[in-house]
Amino acid sequence: MMRWLLALAATVFLAAQAFASPAPDERLEDARMEARARSLYIQLRCVVCQSQSIDDSGAPLAADMRAVVRERLLAGDSDSEVLAYLQTRYGDYVLMMPPLQANTMALWLLPAIVLLGGGVAMIAYVASQKRRVAEPEDSDADTRSAGALSDEEGLS
Repeated sequence: MMRWLLALAATVFLAAQAFASPAPDERLEDARMEARARSLYIQLRCVVCQSQSIDDSGAPLAADMRAVVRERLLAGDSDSEVLAYLQTRYGDYVLMMPPLQANTMALWLLPAIVLLGGGVAMIAYVASQKRRVAEPEDSDADTRSAGALSDEEGLS
């Protein structure tokens, strides 16, 4: 059983490595250009995949986007020009880190709001638990009812 699990894990790992690196026909000959292309691949989202970069995606559209990146780099575009070209073509969604704009404000602020709200809720919960422990267990009503019971027992 253990050998089977190890073989399965190795197969999954090798398959992931195959998808993570570009095919040989997708590599640029210049190592510096290839490094630039790979850094751009990581910054660009595959528009048909669920939050995968075009570097990780095996989708045909991701391969087309990688080809566009290589073409633009070979044409002499800077990294920012390549990103701007693809952003114009596909919209803000293509960027893994969307720009801070009015329409993306919720993407940037929502995690902070949720974290802050959770912290406030946790502090309020701990404070209520401290107050609960600090309050005496017997209230006035409990004391009166206990006194009434002891009086009744004394009468009978």
